[in-house]
Amino acid sequence: MIVVMIAIMYFMLIRPENKKKKAAEEMRSSLKVGDTITTIGGVVGTICAVKEQTIVMETGADRVRIEFTKWAISSKGTQSTEEAPAPEKDEKKEKK
Repeated sequence: MIVVMIAIMYFMLIRPENKKKKAAEEMRSSLKVGDTITTIGGVVGTICAVKEQTIVMETGADRVRIEFTKWAISSKGTQSTEEAPAPEKDEKKEKK
């Protein structure tokens, strides 16, 4: 019975967590100059330089460059939680 419980714990908790860590590490090691990234703090920018342990990224139109460690990169591309609903048009205003 204990062996079955340990096996269930392994397949339900430990194995998926290890897969997520491995996928995140592969994503961070495959980053290259020009990729758009999002950090764990929500900063979005484009990679300017890739070093062994750090990444230099450029944010915004003012071209500010910030250096982050690789473990601080959350995802490649921009993250969006939800699409904002399109504003409804007021038919009364359009008729005038």
